[in-house]
Amino acid sequence: MAIQMRNKRDTSFSMASMSDIVFLLLIFFMLTSTLVAPNAIKLLLPTSMSKTMSKQTITVYINKSQNIYVEDRRVDPANLENVIYGLIRSETEASIVLRSDKTVQIQEVVNVIDAVNQINRKHNSKHKVILATKPPR
Repeated sequence: MAIQMRNKRDTSFSMASMSDIVFLLLIFFMLTSTLVAPNAIKLLLPTSMSKTMSKQTITVYINKSQNIYVEDRRVDPANLENVIYGLIRSETEASIVLRSDKTVQIQEVVNVIDAVNQINRKHNSKHKVILATKPPR
């Protein structure tokens, strides 16, 4: 006489909970990616035919009201050098992308370049400034 077990083992695996988690993650990443604004400051960039590709470390913005922003933070021009150095302190060859409105006076652009050059002189580094432009139509 064969002995039979009352409870049979179920070897199947339900994927319903796994698919719920995947869809929730998908929705989460879709919502958060739309909140990220890489160019939060509206600028009319100057046009240029040249193209330089470089890994950007930080971005400095100058809008048409002559306000300077480092990343998303507004910076006083007198404190610009300290703020930039605080962000690139650990690097010796950082690339600072300068996104300036085309109506900005050239002196404001030169002030940012001078600030980076001062950092290079003081700390014996080789940081460079790249002026962002847009391609002509």
